[in-house]
Amino acid sequence: MSAASRVKPEEFFSPDEWRALSARSSWKGIALVLHCWLVIGAAMAVGMAWPLTIPLMVMVIGNRQLGLFILMHDAAHGLLHANRQLNDRVALWLCDPGLNLYRPYHLQHHRFVQQTEDPDLVLSAPFPVTRESLRRKILRDLSGRTFYKQRFGMLSDALKARRPGESAWALIAAELKRQRVFFICNGLGLALFSAAGFWWAWVLMWLLPMATWLPLVSRLRNIAEHALIVQNGTDPLRHARTTHASLLERLFIAPYWVNYHCEHHMFTQVPCWNLPRAHRLLQARGVTARMEVQPGYATVLRLASSSNSH
Repeated sequence: MSAASRVKPEEFFSPDEWRALSARSSWKGIALVLHCWLVIGAAMAVGMAWPLTIPLMVMVIGNRQLGLFILMHDAAHGLLHANRQLNDRVALWLCDPGLNLYRPYHLQHHRFVQQTEDPDLVLSAPFPVTRESLRRKILRDLSGRTFYKQRFGMLSDALKARRPGESAWALIAAELKRQRVFFICNGLGLALFSAAGFWWAWVLMWLLPMATWLPLVSRLRNIAEHALIVQNGTDPLRHARTTHASLLERLFIAPYWVNYHCEHHMFTQVPCWNLPRAHRLLQARGVTARMEVQPGYATVLRLASSSNSH
């Protein structure tokens, strides 16, 4: 196994610039987590007050569900808070309870990014695909099929492969135990909203975004970050892609500066809120011309669906 090549921050930034870019904050990460939940709460309130806006709120909330994952991702790097213990607790309780499982997996991705040993390579390797193939993937996401496969695929496969005499209920019980945090949290949410007379709001503006828009924007994120990037390449400035995002793209697709992914791979100790500043400094010095940068998500999708093979 050979780890991916790295850059040295001192080759791009002055000591003072790097100190500011890589500084941990005792409040910015927590403020972003609170911001994420406030946006979700406000979107739910708008949807409950004006039900005609629910389709739009599904997109806003699904994007912020991805935002919670992005903030957990920063915590996996120890960037969400200056105190490591508080960093982990905030992520576990307010972002994603899968932090401890995600961290070693994700750090392996960084160590071997776009190399044969990269565990995320399977996500980007199939591209480019045809437009029809990409369209089918998008429809699977928006129809809930992707969510079902990711959330219940293991149980479905286990039930299909069940041996004669093997109890189906035992398999279901084992799956409920494995996913107990998911079911407990969503059961409590549904109970609280039901007690207030708004059970439908939980279903339509938490579970529905999770089952539809979240899988789609997660797919778009994976495509934008690493699809069509050379495998086993040696240039650390081209191991990932930065995609410029408009205000609408940040609102519906790319929360919390996740689009600055090349900078993130180059400088893993820079918190997400400092990635735009790192990009501006690199741009001023002509470095971004050597990086993999695209002008928007539409451009990336055109490239990702440019295959003519059937």
